[in-house]
Amino acid sequence: MKGKNKKKQVMNDKLWLLLSFCAALVVWYLLSLGKRTGNSFPFVPVVIEGLLTMIERNAFWTDLSSSLTSIAAGFSLGFVTAVPAAFLMAWYMPVRKIIEPWINFIRNIPALAYAPLIVIAAGVGKPPQIILIWICTFMTMSITIFHGIRSIDNTLIKAARVLGANDRDIFFRIILPATLPFIITAVRLGLGAGLTTLLAAESTGAQAGLGMRIRALQNTFETGSMLSYIIIIGIIGLILNLIVDIIERRLTSWQERREE
Repeated sequence: MKGKNKKKQVMNDKLWLLLSFCAALVVWYLLSLGKRTGNSFPFVPVVIEGLLTMIERNAFWTDLSSSLTSIAAGFSLGFVTAVPAAFLMAWYMPVRKIIEPWINFIRNIPALAYAPLIVIAAGVGKPPQIILIWICTFMTMSITIFHGIRSIDNTLIKAARVLGANDRDIFFRIILPATLPFIITAVRLGLGAGLTTLLAAESTGAQAGLGMRIRALQNTFETGSMLSYIIIIGIIGLILNLIVDIIERRLTSWQERREE
Protein backbone atom coordinates (compact mmCIF):
# COMPACT_ATOMS: atom_id res chain seq x y z
CA MET A 1 0.00 0.00 0.00
CA LYS A 2 2.83 2.34 0.92
CA GLY A 3 4.58 1.53 -2.38
CA LYS A 4 1.45 2.42 -4.36
CA ASN A 5 1.06 5.73 -2.51
CA LYS A 6 4.69 6.58 -3.16
CA LYS A 7 4.33 5.76 -6.86
CA LYS A 8 1.19 7.88 -7.05
CA GLN A 9 3.00 10.77 -5.36
CA VAL A 10 5.85 10.53 -7.89
CA MET A 11 3.34 10.62 -10.76
CA ASN A 12 1.61 13.64 -9.22
CA ASP A 13 4.94 15.44 -8.82
CA LYS A 14 5.81 14.77 -12.48
CA LEU A 15 2.38 16.01 -13.58
CA TRP A 16 2.76 19.24 -11.60
CA LEU A 17 6.25 19.69 -13.03
CA LEU A 18 4.88 19.30 -16.55
CA LEU A 19 2.08 21.79 -15.86
CA SER A 20 4.59 24.25 -14.41
CA PHE A 21 6.79 23.91 -17.49
CA CYS A 22 3.84 24.44 -19.84
CA ALA A 23 2.71 27.50 -17.87
CA ALA A 24 6.22 28.95 -18.10
CA LEU A 25 6.23 28.39 -21.87
CA VAL A 26 2.89 30.17 -22.20
CA VAL A 27 4.13 33.18 -20.20
CA TRP A 28 7.36 33.18 -22.20
CA TYR A 29 5.42 33.10 -25.49
CA LEU A 30 3.18 35.98 -24.41
CA LEU A 31 6.24 38.02 -23.42
CA SER A 32 7.79 37.36 -26.84
CA LEU A 33 4.72 38.89 -28.50
CA GLY A 34 4.87 42.19 -26.61
CA LYS A 35 6.29 45.29 -28.26
CA ARG A 36 8.63 46.08 -25.36
CA THR A 37 9.18 42.59 -23.96
CA GLY A 38 9.55 40.85 -27.34
CA ASN A 39 13.11 42.08 -27.85
CA SER A 40 14.16 41.02 -24.35
CA PHE A 41 12.39 37.64 -24.31
CA PRO A 42 12.54 36.09 -27.80
CA PHE A 43 10.80 32.72 -27.97
CA VAL A 44 12.37 29.25 -28.04
CA PRO A 45 13.39 29.06 -31.76
CA VAL A 46 15.32 32.33 -31.53
CA VAL A 47 17.03 31.23 -28.31
CA ILE A 48 18.04 27.88 -29.80
CA GLU A 49 19.36 29.67 -32.86
CA GLY A 50 21.34 32.00 -30.61
CA LEU A 51 22.88 29.07 -28.75
CA LEU A 52 23.82 27.35 -32.01
CA THR A 53 25.42 30.61 -33.16
CA MET A 54 27.64 30.66 -30.06
CA ILE A 55 28.58 27.01 -30.65
CA GLU A 56 29.49 27.81 -34.26
CA ARG A 57 31.69 30.64 -33.02
CA ASN A 58 33.55 28.10 -30.83
CA ALA A 59 32.62 30.20 -27.81
CA PHE A 60 30.02 28.18 -25.91
CA TRP A 61 32.09 25.20 -24.74
CA THR A 62 35.01 27.45 -23.80
CA ASP A 63 32.66 29.71 -21.80
CA LEU A 64 31.00 26.74 -20.12
CA SER A 65 34.25 25.05 -19.08
CA SER A 66 35.72 28.34 -17.85
CA SER A 67 32.70 29.11 -15.67
CA LEU A 68 32.45 25.59 -14.27
CA THR A 69 36.15 25.66 -13.38
CA SER A 70 35.77 28.96 -11.55
CA ILE A 71 32.67 27.78 -9.68
CA ALA A 72 34.23 24.44 -8.73
CA ALA A 73 37.44 26.04 -7.46
CA GLY A 74 35.72 28.91 -5.64
CA PHE A 75 33.08 26.67 -4.06
CA SER A 76 35.67 24.09 -2.95
CA LEU A 77 37.74 26.79 -1.25
CA GLY A 78 34.58 28.20 0.32
CA PHE A 79 33.53 24.82 1.70
CA VAL A 80 36.88 23.74 3.16
CA THR A 81 37.23 27.09 4.93
CA ALA A 82 33.57 27.54 5.96
CA VAL A 83 33.23 24.23 7.82
CA PRO A 84 36.12 24.72 10.28
CA ALA A 85 35.28 28.43 10.67
CA ALA A 86 31.68 27.56 11.57
CA PHE A 87 32.73 24.96 14.15
CA LEU A 88 35.31 27.31 15.68
CA MET A 89 32.69 30.08 15.97
CA ALA A 90 30.24 27.68 17.59
CA TRP A 91 32.72 26.18 20.06
CA TYR A 92 34.82 29.19 21.01
CA MET A 93 33.15 32.42 22.03
CA PRO A 94 36.18 34.70 21.32
CA VAL A 95 36.37 33.38 17.75
CA ARG A 96 32.64 33.99 17.30
CA LYS A 97 32.83 37.52 18.69
CA ILE A 98 35.67 38.41 16.33
CA ILE A 99 34.57 36.69 13.10
CA GLU A 100 30.75 36.64 13.06
CA PRO A 101 30.19 40.44 12.86
CA TRP A 102 32.47 40.68 9.82
CA ILE A 103 30.78 37.77 8.09
CA ASN A 104 27.39 39.42 8.58
CA PHE A 105 28.84 42.72 7.37
CA ILE A 106 30.55 41.47 4.21
CA ARG A 107 27.83 39.05 3.07
CA ASN A 108 25.35 41.92 2.78
CA ILE A 109 27.60 43.79 0.33
CA PRO A 110 26.98 42.93 -3.36
CA ALA A 111 29.94 41.10 -4.85
CA LEU A 112 30.00 43.51 -7.77
CA ALA A 113 30.84 46.34 -5.34
CA TYR A 114 34.19 44.94 -4.19
CA ALA A 115 35.09 43.04 -7.37
CA PRO A 116 37.31 45.92 -8.61
CA LEU A 117 39.29 45.83 -5.35
CA ILE A 118 39.99 42.12 -5.83
CA VAL A 119 41.14 42.76 -9.40
CA ILE A 120 43.56 45.43 -8.16
CA ALA A 121 44.92 43.01 -5.56
CA ALA A 122 44.98 39.77 -7.57
CA GLY A 123 45.19 41.00 -11.16
CA VAL A 124 42.96 39.99 -14.06
CA GLY A 125 42.14 36.47 -15.20
CA LYS A 126 41.07 33.39 -13.26
CA PRO A 127 42.41 34.21 -9.73
CA PRO A 128 40.04 37.14 -8.99
CA GLN A 129 37.07 35.10 -10.26
CA ILE A 130 37.88 32.22 -7.91
CA ILE A 131 38.56 34.58 -4.99
CA LEU A 132 35.24 36.39 -5.47
CA ILE A 133 33.24 33.14 -5.64
CA TRP A 134 35.18 31.82 -2.64
CA ILE A 135 34.29 34.88 -0.54
CA CYS A 136 30.58 34.69 -1.40
CA THR A 137 30.28 30.93 -0.85
CA PHE A 138 32.29 31.11 2.38
CA MET A 139 30.04 33.81 3.83
CA THR A 140 26.88 31.90 2.95
CA MET A 141 28.01 28.46 4.10
CA SER A 142 29.83 29.44 7.28
CA ILE A 143 26.89 31.33 8.75
CA THR A 144 24.45 28.55 7.79
CA ILE A 145 26.55 25.80 9.37
CA PHE A 146 27.24 27.96 12.44
CA HIS A 147 23.54 28.49 13.15
CA GLY A 148 22.96 24.78 12.58
CA ILE A 149 25.53 23.88 15.23
CA ARG A 150 24.08 26.45 17.62
CA SER A 151 20.62 24.91 17.26
CA ILE A 152 21.73 21.51 18.58
CA ASP A 153 20.05 20.65 21.87
CA ASN A 154 22.64 21.28 24.60
CA THR A 155 20.94 18.65 26.78
CA LEU A 156 22.34 15.92 24.50
CA ILE A 157 25.87 17.19 25.00
CA LYS A 158 25.46 17.46 28.79
CA ALA A 159 23.99 13.94 28.94
CA ALA A 160 26.91 12.58 26.91
CA ARG A 161 29.42 14.23 29.26
CA VAL A 162 27.66 12.72 32.28
CA LEU A 163 27.97 9.31 30.62
CA GLY A 164 31.72 9.85 30.24
CA ALA A 165 31.99 10.98 26.62
CA ASN A 166 35.02 13.07 25.75
CA ASP A 167 35.15 15.95 23.26
CA ARG A 168 36.06 13.63 20.38
CA ASP A 169 33.07 11.34 21.07
CA ILE A 170 30.72 14.32 21.39
CA PHE A 171 31.93 15.78 18.11
CA PHE A 172 31.72 12.62 15.99
CA ARG A 173 28.65 11.02 17.59
CA ILE A 174 26.46 14.02 18.42
CA ILE A 175 27.61 17.28 16.84
CA LEU A 176 28.59 16.04 13.37
CA PRO A 177 25.49 13.85 12.71
CA ALA A 178 23.17 16.59 14.01
CA THR A 179 24.95 19.22 11.89
CA LEU A 180 25.02 17.15 8.69
CA PRO A 181 21.60 18.37 7.41
CA PHE A 182 22.73 21.97 7.94
CA ILE A 183 26.00 21.28 6.11
CA ILE A 184 24.03 19.93 3.15
CA THR A 185 21.76 22.98 3.25
CA ALA A 186 24.88 25.15 3.32
CA VAL A 187 26.24 23.31 0.26
CA ARG A 188 22.97 23.94 -1.57
CA LEU A 189 23.02 27.64 -0.68
CA GLY A 190 26.74 27.90 -1.43
CA LEU A 191 26.31 26.50 -4.93
CA GLY A 192 23.49 28.99 -5.51
CA ALA A 193 25.70 31.81 -4.25
CA GLY A 194 28.49 30.70 -6.56
CA LEU A 195 26.22 30.79 -9.59
CA THR A 196 24.66 34.14 -8.71
CA THR A 197 28.15 35.59 -8.22
CA LEU A 198 29.28 34.39 -11.64
CA LEU A 199 28.38 37.58 -13.49
CA ALA A 200 30.26 39.73 -10.98
CA ALA A 201 33.20 37.32 -10.88
CA GLU A 202 33.59 37.27 -14.64
CA SER A 203 33.42 41.04 -14.91
CA THR A 204 36.99 41.09 -13.57
CA GLY A 205 38.68 41.03 -16.96
CA ALA A 206 37.68 37.47 -17.87
CA GLN A 207 38.49 36.25 -21.39
CA ALA A 208 35.77 33.58 -21.36
CA GLY A 209 32.84 32.47 -19.24
CA LEU A 210 29.06 32.44 -19.20
CA GLY A 211 28.83 35.63 -17.15
CA MET A 212 31.44 37.43 -19.24
CA ARG A 213 29.68 36.42 -22.47
CA ILE A 214 26.30 37.66 -21.21
CA ARG A 215 27.80 41.10 -20.65
CA ALA A 216 29.42 41.04 -24.10
CA LEU A 217 26.18 39.95 -25.79
CA GLN A 218 24.34 42.71 -23.96
CA ASN A 219 26.56 45.26 -25.68
CA THR A 220 25.79 43.79 -29.12
CA PHE A 221 22.05 43.33 -28.38
CA GLU A 222 22.16 39.60 -29.24
CA THR A 223 19.28 38.79 -26.92
CA GLY A 224 18.71 35.27 -28.28
CA SER A 225 22.23 34.16 -27.45
CA MET A 226 22.19 36.10 -24.18
CA LEU A 227 18.94 34.47 -23.03
CA SER A 228 20.28 31.03 -23.98
CA TYR A 229 23.29 31.60 -21.70
CA ILE A 230 21.01 32.74 -18.87
CA ILE A 231 18.94 29.57 -19.28
CA ILE A 232 22.12 27.46 -19.29
CA ILE A 233 23.12 28.94 -15.92
CA GLY A 234 19.67 28.04 -14.56
CA ILE A 235 19.99 24.48 -15.91
CA ILE A 236 23.39 24.12 -14.24
CA GLY A 237 21.81 25.24 -10.97
CA LEU A 238 19.03 22.65 -11.32
CA ILE A 239 21.53 19.87 -12.04
CA LEU A 240 23.67 20.82 -9.05
CA ASN A 241 20.56 20.92 -6.87
CA LEU A 242 19.56 17.42 -8.01
CA ILE A 243 23.05 16.13 -7.18
CA VAL A 244 22.81 17.65 -3.70
CA ASP A 245 19.37 16.03 -3.27
CA ILE A 246 20.83 12.61 -4.10
CA ILE A 247 23.71 13.13 -1.66
CA GLU A 248 21.29 14.33 1.02
CA ARG A 249 19.06 11.26 0.67
CA ARG A 250 22.06 8.96 1.07
CA LEU A 251 23.73 10.76 3.97
CA THR A 252 20.57 11.52 5.95
CA SER A 253 18.62 8.33 5.24
CA TRP A 254 18.42 7.74 9.00
CA GLN A 255 16.22 10.81 9.29
CA GLU A 256 13.87 9.46 6.60
CA ARG A 257 13.59 6.16 8.48
CA ARG A 258 12.69 8.00 11.66
CA GLU A 259 9.95 9.92 9.86
CA GLU A 260 8.53 6.71 8.44
